[in-house]
Amino acid sequence: MINLIVSIIVGIIVGILARYFYPGPVPMTMLWTMILGIAGSLLAGLVTSRGAVGFHRAGFIASIIGGMVLIFVGRMLHLGGS
Repeated sequence: MINLIVSIIVGIIVGILARYFYPGPVPMTMLWTMILGIAGSLLAGLVTSRGAVGFHRAGFIASIIGGMVLIFVGRMLHLGGS
């Protein structure tokens, strides 16, 4: 349970960082950005962790990239337009 809560908190941070590093404007609300960041963090965490426990810089960077990819997909699907 604690891992899920930590993943959500890290996902919010990842969403904000992914929005910051995303090239060009991000025409979606901060809430959608955080949701996509949480999803990107969880998705990248599942792909990169392979059962490892703890914080890894590579996994954190992969989470930011995953968040950026989901922001791109969200823009293409016109999610959270402001």
